[in-house]
Amino acid sequence: MNDYTKVTFTVTPAEEVATDILAALLADDGFESFVPDENGMTAYAPQDAFNADKLKSTVENFPLEGYGITYTTELIEGEDWNAEWEKNYFQPIIVDDRCVIHSTFHTDVPKAEYDILIDPKMAFGTGYHQTTCHMIRAILASDMKGKRVLDMGCGTAILAIIAKKHGAGEVVAIDIDEFAYENALENIVLNNTPEIEVRLGGADAIKESDSFDIVIANINRNILLADMKHYAAAMHKDSEIFMSGFYTEDMDVLQEEARKHGLRFRGFADNNNWAMMKFIKE
Repeated sequence: MNDYTKVTFTVTPAEEVATDILAALLADDGFESFVPDENGMTAYAPQDAFNADKLKSTVENFPLEGYGITYTTELIEGEDWNAEWEKNYFQPIIVDDRCVIHSTFHTDVPKAEYDILIDPKMAFGTGYHQTTCHMIRAILASDMKGKRVLDMGCGTAILAIIAKKHGAGEVVAIDIDEFAYENALENIVLNNTPEIEVRLGGADAIKESDSFDIVIANINRNILLADMKHYAAAMHKDSEIFMSGFYTEDMDVLQEEARKHGLRFRGFADNNNWAMMKFIKE
């Protein structure tokens, strides 16, 4: 029987960087599917691959400091698997009546100007999180026609795909996690946007010859602070950068770091304490 173990994680604080890394670690432990939520995420492993001791060790030895992780487990019998997955997996998402995001198993998908197909192996970058919605709105409000775009921490590559469909020229998507890298490649094929270049790595994957008109960085505060200098180095005068993945109280320290690298603050958006900021290279 195709039984699964469902593990519901509460991550404090429930930041995407923590759940992203947790999903990558769990993938090595035999987990196959990951569904994020505002409190953390739910993960599923085939029952014959589930190891309670290994799960406990993974949580106890989580490599990022400052995060608390608790979890509960539940057996999902094989005959209930499809219903369980469709109930918990992300439903079609509409952003401002312009962009609909859905998966291959969805039916009766609403019509929108931009139809984005995402089959996430670890469902980060499905449009559910406020930061992803912030970035989608920023992209659709911008003139992308022919622009060279960099998507840092691309995850599913949803933002790179939307930028390309919105008229961008050269698009480079970078993620440090191999799981996300493979998923980005798959989603690019699903959306018929093969021109997008996907690179595996962090800021080190930005080449010295790279020069972008627009940088998209939906990551988290600490990585943004550490790598902003690399993003700025790949921008020219009047290039724009959209940053998200942090709380409103983090805006001041990020603006201070941005000023050090010639990035001038141009505005922000916030929702439920999650913020997005826009800067321009002077």
